[in-house]
Amino acid sequence: MLKQVLQQSLQQKLSPKQVQVIRMLQMPVMQLEQRVEKELEENPALEEAKSDDDDDTGNISIEDYVSNESSGKSYNTFSSSRTSSNDFPTLSVKETLPEQLEMQLGYAGLDERHYLLALFLIRSLDTDGYLRRELPALADDVAFRLNIDTNEEELESLLKIIQGFEPVGVAARSLQECLLIQLENKQPAGAVKTAIDILNNYFDDFSRQYYDRVKEKMHLSDEAFKEAQAIIIHLNPKPGASIDNADDRAIHVVPDFFLEIKNGMFNLTMPRYSIPELHVSRQYQNMLKREEALKTQRDKETIAFLRQKIESAKWFIDALKQRQDTLMRTMQAILDYQHDYFLDGDETLLRPMALKHIAAITNLDISTISRVVTSKYIQTHFGIFALKQFFSEGIHNESGEEVSVRNIKKLLAELVDNEDKENPLADEELKDLMKKEGFDIARRTIAKYREQLNIPTSRVRKKSR
Repeated sequence: MLKQVLQQSLQQKLSPKQVQVIRMLQMPVMQLEQRVEKELEENPALEEAKSDDDDDTGNISIEDYVSNESSGKSYNTFSSSRTSSNDFPTLSVKETLPEQLEMQLGYAGLDERHYLLALFLIRSLDTDGYLRRELPALADDVAFRLNIDTNEEELESLLKIIQGFEPVGVAARSLQECLLIQLENKQPAGAVKTAIDILNNYFDDFSRQYYDRVKEKMHLSDEAFKEAQAIIIHLNPKPGASIDNADDRAIHVVPDFFLEIKNGMFNLTMPRYSIPELHVSRQYQNMLKREEALKTQRDKETIAFLRQKIESAKWFIDALKQRQDTLMRTMQAILDYQHDYFLDGDETLLRPMALKHIAAITNLDISTISRVVTSKYIQTHFGIFALKQFFSEGIHNESGEEVSVRNIKKLLAELVDNEDKENPLADEELKDLMKKEGFDIARRTIAKYREQLNIPTSRVRKKSR
């Protein structure tokens, strides 16, 4: 009997070119340099701009083109006179788990709705990389915070996408799921297949070390069980913690923007570093015209081949320009919104700012703004900062004025710094003091901010004489 079934699924709605534009938008400058260099190597129809005197268009044939294409040899290299990103001031910072996952999310090719939902899931993970909350509860939070109606099935589909990111095992909801994700990324044969069967069907017995019971139920020899056991033992039970606690996760940061103040006016620039000016090769455009004029059967494939390379070069140049325009629009909007702060770097002047505020100013999608600010940095006269640092929620004080959460945390830290170390302030006492300052904040919120500031509990802070 036929019956209708309603099934929800995620589908890729972006074209391959759109996905590439999104990827380029999210790339930090050093990664973009590598991307441009790779494109120059792979597509001889794309060239570094040069003077007309250097442009020789008369001595090249289609045979030369195909020969060079197949060899993978680059027609162009970056100019040695161009400034390298290594010559500019840099900053070493640790890349956190959410930052690493958000970078990978930018490459997933999701539309704005699914991007925002996936981003919400990523930011709901704990420091070990686990999703501890139930999906129905998260769906309620999404409706409240993002004003997006979703359900468990949709979030489940997005969670599976995130579980495919590095580090392997991230975004699991239990230890069992975390270990299985890691095993399923291995070749599912031999001892690995046995290990998967153990975790799928006998996880409780295995975790309680009832090994004889597992061997008996699965009819395994001692040797086969030990091989599977060795594989399971060497899996990572806390994939997120390995990132946040590893010193070698420090990344090399190069500012994407430079901000100077001249005569009280902002001067915002984007340095080129080693990214050259590009153009479509005149040689190959002329070659295409010659081949089109011949119009022989043999030339049809050649013409299609040349057209594809030339169109690819044009698209790449347009994508670079689109990236630069989008980054400048976004940074200028942030600059205007946080004008008072950027004058001297006083954090108390930071206004509450969310992605939606900048999206409204620039007429760009919220997901686009999120991609722009991910892994991007600006150098100012008072230091180098990640763009994400300028975004924070707001809380209304008793007079109805909205104040940045960053300022609330700063006040909280000051209260703890000035407390009596022999009688440190409990969260309830901090709540009362914050209320006296005009901020009526719940005790659990005080506890959350305290933890985010890495301030231990009053019992741990207490010092004896």
